Amino acid sequence: MDTTLKSYEDKMQKSVEYLVNDFSAIRAGRANPNVLNKIRVDYYGVPTPIQQVGNVTVPEPRILQIAPWDKSLIKAIKKAIMTSDLGINPMDDGSVIRLVFPEVTEERRKELSKSIRKKGEDQKVAVRNTRRDGNDAIKKAVKASEISEDEQKNLEEKLQKMTDKYTKEIDKLTEEKVKEIMTV
Repeated sequence: MDTTLKSYEDKMQKSVEYLVNDFSAIRAGRANPNVLNKIRVDYYGVPTPIQQVGNVTVPEPRILQIAPWDKSLIKAIKKAIMTSDLGINPMDDGSVIRLVFPEVTEERRKELSKSIRKKGEDQKVAVRNTRRDGNDAIKKAVKASEISEDEQKNLEEKLQKMTDKYTKEIDKLTEEKVKEIMTV
């Protein structure tokens, strides 16, 4: 049964990883190359991440610069950025594309904070659902006489400790991101 606890821990870890990935795409007025992670460019018929078709740099705190290795991709990259939910209009000079991030207003920061807290809460729910699934599996194993009631109590305690560990980690990540967003 201990090996199955490992699978539940893996699911909880995946919830945390998903949250970290989700948070990396949230921008706070500073240029962060991670905002481009989810954007795909049509590269000879294949959806390809922007980072694989050009060099992404941050020349200034609020500017992202994309220098495609193949200059014919400039239109495709601009189109991909405009159709994404990034909300920034790309500018190009024929060889590089620049994304200028506007200064974030106080109101927008508060909206982002709410969004971040909701995403954190959603992942805590996912962790608790994983715990519930684990507890159900443990109870089934007891009914099927595969494990004793002492083992059941021990496994449920281990599962609860895992849940506590990952919910604390999610809380910490959420608060760090909110602090980052609210810092002017």
